[in-house]
Amino acid sequence: MQPLKSNVVGGPERYSAKKTAKPINFHCLASEARHVSLIGDFNNWEPNANPMKRLPDGAWFAQVPLCHGHHTYLFLIDGIPTLDKRAQGTVRNAQNQKVSLIAVS
Repeated sequence: MQPLKSNVVGGPERYSAKKTAKPINFHCLASEARHVSLIGDFNNWEPNANPMKRLPDGAWFAQVPLCHGHHTYLFLIDGIPTLDKRAQGTVRNAQNQKVSLIAVS
């Protein structure tokens, strides 16, 4: 048996859900779109960071590792920021624009 790693002098390293990313699936229904990306607080709203893949049924898919907590995002459909109709909720960002919300636990 291996000894526990320690992050504090004299104490064992503890598990933290906040530091553990898990794969989260995103689906976008945009069968007429030519290009769809996922932008959000998890990729610094970078349009090229998470391009989505077109599925045979015309929907788009991306899987992104996200850490515990709330994350805001949008789909970028042919360059147009679009809310996720199936999001857990919507909130307003710092620019007072509506964005989609997902909670990861």
